[in-house]
Amino acid sequence: MKDFRELVSGIQNDFMGRFLSPPTVTLGDEFQSIVTSVQSGIEVIFALEELLIKRDAKFKLRHVLYYGPIDTKINPTIAYGMLGGGLSEARDLLGRKKSKKIRFHFRLKDARLSDGLGLAFTLYQSIVDAWRPKDYEILRQFWIDDDYKKVARRLKKDSSLIWRRKNSLRLHEYQAVKKLVCLMLKEPLCH
Repeated sequence: MKDFRELVSGIQNDFMGRFLSPPTVTLGDEFQSIVTSVQSGIEVIFALEELLIKRDAKFKLRHVLYYGPIDTKINPTIAYGMLGGGLSEARDLLGRKKSKKIRFHFRLKDARLSDGLGLAFTLYQSIVDAWRPKDYEILRQFWIDDDYKKVARRLKKDSSLIWRRKNSLRLHEYQAVKKLVCLMLKEPLCH
């Protein structure tokens, strides 16, 4: 729980401008927020997933990005106590999907975009869920610099071994899925 709360707090601080109402832990192992746009929501999801790796987290998150009405005034300091069909339906969707292995769910204004994001994130999940804690250090190093020779030097490992690890971790495919999502959103989110 401590790690989860720190993760939520960290994302709130790092992405302050992306929220109309900040990430707030609600039911112990859940949090909610209201983002400024679909693009902001996707950017936050990617950042949360990478933050799990950077912090050596021993848990995974499930995400719901939902577009719907909010009947009460949006609270800019805490995402709690607001009412509306959008928030209720997002929580219901998260609850209904708990038993499934799919960690990313989208229900947006544009059904075609929702379906496309769902498919892209199915590919994304197939890559990131195969990563194990023993892989996290090499992943963090590749996020600093994509050059396998530099990563090998920093880790004091054989460069051919690091090249093979880069391929076995499917880092090229990981970046391709992120870029695909950015193209779908017509946003230059990817770095």
